[in-house]
Amino acid sequence: MPPFLSLALSGTAATAAGVGLARFAFVPLFPALVKEGWVSGGEAGLLGAAALAGYLLGVAAAPRLAGALGTRAALRLGMALVALSLALCAWRGGVGWLLPWRLLAGLAGGVLMSLAGPAVQRAVPAGRSGAASGLVIAGVGGGIALGALALPPLLAGGAALGWAGLAALAAALAAFAWGRFPAEAVAPPRGGAPPAPRLLLAYALSGAGMVAPMVYLSDLAARGAGGGVGWGALVWALFGLGALAGTVLGGRATDRWGGRRCVLLWLGVQGLALGAALLPGAAPLAALLGGFAGVGISAVTLAWAREAAGPAAGALWVRATLAYAAAQAATGFALAWLFEAAGERHAPVFLAGLALSLLALIPAMSRRP
Repeated sequence: MPPFLSLALSGTAATAAGVGLARFAFVPLFPALVKEGWVSGGEAGLLGAAALAGYLLGVAAAPRLAGALGTRAALRLGMALVALSLALCAWRGGVGWLLPWRLLAGLAGGVLMSLAGPAVQRAVPAGRSGAASGLVIAGVGGGIALGALALPPLLAGGAALGWAGLAALAAALAAFAWGRFPAEAVAPPRGGAPPAPRLLLAYALSGAGMVAPMVYLSDLAARGAGGGVGWGALVWALFGLGALAGTVLGGRATDRWGGRRCVLLWLGVQGLALGAALLPGAAPLAALLGGFAGVGISAVTLAWAREAAGPAAGALWVRATLAYAAAQAATGFALAWLFEAAGERHAPVFLAGLALSLLALIPAMSRRP
């Protein structure tokens, strides 16, 4: 395998395991856990929120972890923790048992998402860093699709087999990437960036709005619409395909129209996705549009950060990632409470997501960062 591709695909494997599997494979598992009586719907929402909180911790801790262990060792540790956390969830110990492992899965995902891109960018030739970054980010959508397609046959044997199968997939990705991770990389820069409050607020609100589909969409298709666990998983696979499209097209669109304009466009698609989730039978459309906007928004916001901060874009991107993760964590717990209080009805959760998505358009409309 050519050195460039080997390095880039190590980052792809990291985001596929750390985000696509560790965080998002829980979405099609949600209805199966409730159906088999592992947890209630409200408790399943709490487990989704725990992963979001763990992700915030991982993003915040990643630079220090890389400084203490070295980037390659930190990436390897993150991959190992993903596989371990998924394997430990295969034991039916109730919400008290599952909660810390979902927190750990989110933390490992935050570390991998924060470190993999900069590590690969530093290791490849300067003229190919953009292509490498695209491959790294594409791992998110690829991991979502992988988990969603693998789960239906696994869940035929029960939720425990589903967890174990995800752990095996994460272990396989870790084995692939283990010797390919760059030997050294610089941690994400800190300080030196302009405040850019509108960019930070728009990105944070977009993340808050996407919590509803990123936790409850598969359950909406499976239990809310009565399609069953397998249908919920297939709908989530569409989310992964949409994520791949949104990421790839986002990079091209920003070259033509600029980052801020594309953020407005992607937020508009996000609003359509949340609106579609409220319509009968429109979960597949909501999944495609939600994946396109919810994951692709990162690519176009990064371009907006370059426009706003120039050479200090990396420092601004760290702030934006933390703002996004914090907004998702807080919203995750709020929606878990709302879902439980609403008698496990999905409409209030997705209405809240729609409102937050529309609010994100306000700061994005400003011509200032």
